[in-house]
Formats: sequence, structure tokens, C-alpha cells
Amino acid sequence: MKTSERRAFLKVAAAAGACVSALLAVVPAARAFFSPAFRKRSEDEWVRLGDVYALEVGVPGKVDIVSTAKDAWVETRVLHNVWLYTPDGEHVTVYSGRCTHLGCSYGYDDKNKIFRCPCHNGMFDVKTGAVLGGPPPRALDTLESKIEDGVVYARYEDFRLGVPQKTVV
Repeated sequence: MKTSERRAFLKVAAAAGACVSALLAVVPAARAFFSPAFRKRSEDEWVRLGDVYALEVGVPGKVDIVSTAKDAWVETRVLHNVWLYTPDGEHVTVYSGRCTHLGCSYGYDDKNKIFRCPCHNGMFDVKTGAVLGGPPPRALDTLESKIEDGVVYARYEDFRLGVPQKTVV
């Protein structure tokens, strides 16, 4: 083999090796960058909240849930709470546990039969979640829920705070 042929071969081999190396670095990086845009909601996001029969009719009940947030390789667990209300023992409304004003946790005022946020005295109707007083810009956020085999499930989502329209964050 002549020297010029050997040099040409080495140039082609080096270029091919550089291309393969670049692909090995770019493909995983591009996949990691674009994967959140193509991630679909899975059925695993339904959170079990409890038996519908255990709920007291006309009295809201608070349930704490833990969700897992994944950011690249970091997995974080976050504690949330929701309120369940059933007017008849068959239908359940699931409210997010965050006030729509600034995201504070609110509680049930048994004496006045309303939800009350202690931060800025926001008040909400238990049956509809409507604002009864204070600065909250909209009613309590309801979560998508379902009842299967007597068990209440919901999909937890966070919503934008301080605005009149319900918008997922």
C-alpha cells in the first residue's frame, strides 16, 4: 500500500470515527432535552384517596397525598392535600388543598360550615367552592376524579395562583 493511499484511508477512518463519536454524544443529549415535550400522561397518575363509603355526607374530609416529581435524574417527593366533599354519598368533588389567592393551605370551619384560608381570610363555599369573601380571585380548584369499585381516585395538578381563570401550571 502506498503512503498516499494509507493517508487517505486514515483520513476517512478518522472522519468516520469523529462522526460516530459525535452521534454517541448528541443523540442522548437531544433525547434528554426533547423528552419532556413528548411525555404523555399515564394512567399511573391517578391517586387513590380512599373509600367513598368512608366519607361523611355533607362534611368535607382532608386527605394528604404524596406525589413524585422527576427532573432529569432527580426524583423529589412532595406532600399535597386535597379535600373531598360528597353531598349524597355517591358523587364526590375533590378540591385542591391550595387557596387560589396565594396557595396557602385552608381548613374547614365547622362552626360556619365553610372553607377558610387563614392567610388573608379567604372564604369558600363547601358545596361549590365559590368565593364567599376575601381576596381569592376565583373559586377553589377542583381536580379530575373518578370512583371505581367504591374507591375515589383523583389526578393531582397545580394551578396558577392569583388569576381569575383556572390554568394548569
